[in-house]
Amino acid sequence: MTHDPQLARLGLFDARVPRYTSYPTAPHFGTTVGPGDFAGWIGEIPEKTEISLYLHVPFCRRLCWFCACRTQGTTSDAPVIAYVDTLLAELALLKAHLPRGVTLSRLHWGGGTPTLLSPSQMRHLADAIFAVAPLAPDGEFSVEIDPNEIDDPRLDALAAAGMNRASIGVQDFDPLIQKAIGREQSYSLTRDVAERLRARGVVSLNADILYGLPHQTGPRIADSVQKLLTLSPDRVALYGYAHVPWMSRRQQMIPSDAMPTPEERLGLFETARQLFLWDGYQEIGIDHFAKPMDGMARAQRAGRLKRNFQGYTDDPAPVLIGLGASSISRFPQGFAQNVSGTADHAKAVRAGSFATHRGHRFSGEDTLRARIIEALMCDFTVSRAELLADYDVSPARIEALFQAAMAEFGSMLTLTSAGLSIPDRARPLTRMIARAFDAYDTAQARHSSAV
Repeated sequence: MTHDPQLARLGLFDARVPRYTSYPTAPHFGTTVGPGDFAGWIGEIPEKTEISLYLHVPFCRRLCWFCACRTQGTTSDAPVIAYVDTLLAELALLKAHLPRGVTLSRLHWGGGTPTLLSPSQMRHLADAIFAVAPLAPDGEFSVEIDPNEIDDPRLDALAAAGMNRASIGVQDFDPLIQKAIGREQSYSLTRDVAERLRARGVVSLNADILYGLPHQTGPRIADSVQKLLTLSPDRVALYGYAHVPWMSRRQQMIPSDAMPTPEERLGLFETARQLFLWDGYQEIGIDHFAKPMDGMARAQRAGRLKRNFQGYTDDPAPVLIGLGASSISRFPQGFAQNVSGTADHAKAVRAGSFATHRGHRFSGEDTLRARIIEALMCDFTVSRAELLADYDVSPARIEALFQAAMAEFGSMLTLTSAGLSIPDRARPLTRMIARAFDAYDTAQARHSSAV
């Protein structure tokens, strides 16, 4: 993929746009969705179907400066113990509302640092979850692993609970960059944890690596990617570092004068991208890579790739339920998000109520536009036939939406009788093109760089 001068003319290096892990995006959620809606939507899940479950653990022993997630630091176990008790109560609430026979296609523990839980807490949580809904025969149980916060007893507990996919955050292996972002984590430690995971039968390994970090150069990111490739991860997320110090005050610790320019960020992405492709990985959407036989790669080839709050996924379930403070759920009816503060979350749950604080109920063209955006983000193409078959929309309305995007991006899009497509040279513009189908005012929120 070469750097087309038209990318700059269309504003790629200046734009800030959503990542579109949902539509509408979270800044457009409102307070019209509450605990009653959440409980009602759970009750409308068909019996004996598969859903996904996300469990959020918002605690870290240390707060990495680069991270903009909703987390809080703790050196004491007391708040973690209290939080786990709240999660157990929240699971009991879910069990009381969930229809019979529901199973889990995906279970993910994220954070924060879920691996700061003790082995007994891990076992207790897993037992409680599977008492609510067992893992489907082909289901995945994944956990975000911090190599700095894991040991053999906790690895044993997770493996015994059924974890079969692990996700390791790498970010970058260069010591200078690690120091600048507040995340020191050696290659040898990361390799050791990957080996110990595989020794326990964890068959699938994900890794996250960032481009656009301070002091990052082409040779430095190439070195980090090559080190990562020696671990042979099954999936890699190559995320652009989102420098949003107005949202995450800890990012103010990162030296702004050492940040690469937007043009340099695109070069860093390209360097890493080529290395993954040369090593035989399949490119997934705008920022993921997977081994050809990984489930995500198979889903992309079959046209089943989806996008949710965790990025790209091969999860077929139509419902994602998020538990824990700030977690977001997705239903066919809309989105529901828990209150962010752990104290408010605990107060609601201990009062016998779900902690839903805000959300969005789908209306108008929400689901149509959501599918167009997801198709562009996943497959770089939108099928007219699919939209006409699955949505209450006229050919004229689809044509009007497509023509509006063509008017903005012209030759960077391909419009045919089959549908709308993004050619290879225009793929860096994908998030900007997706924004052309966004009916909400994206200027209300300050998003991350488009590249």
